[in-house]
Amino acid sequence: MGEAKEEEEKDEAAAQVFAALETLEEAMKGKVFFGGDSAGYVDVALGGFLGWIKAAEALAGVAFLDGARTPLLAAWAARFSALEAAKEAIPSVERLREFHGAMHAAAATVAGN
Repeated sequence: MGEAKEEEEKDEAAAQVFAALETLEEAMKGKVFFGGDSAGYVDVALGGFLGWIKAAEALAGVAFLDGARTPLLAAWAARFSALEAAKEAIPSVERLREFHGAMHAAAATVAGN
């Protein structure tokens, strides 16, 4: 029963993520960036999550920024990630996966004590 509940919780969490992404997709209509023709505050704030989103995709095996489901948002993510400043600031998926593993190991150690 525990695995079924975990799977149900994962499905619910994914549904919430997709609902939020669809809202962002609507906000992108007619724009190159959320700020208009150039990256602005909202782009930087949301762009800070791109590394985590890509890492979550790798860990969960789910494509959140899917060009078929949210083409405008997927295109925005590619444009934002291509900015020189973003390339330097967005951590790699590998680095975030390592961090995730270390946090889980630390939590397991604390739970075992």
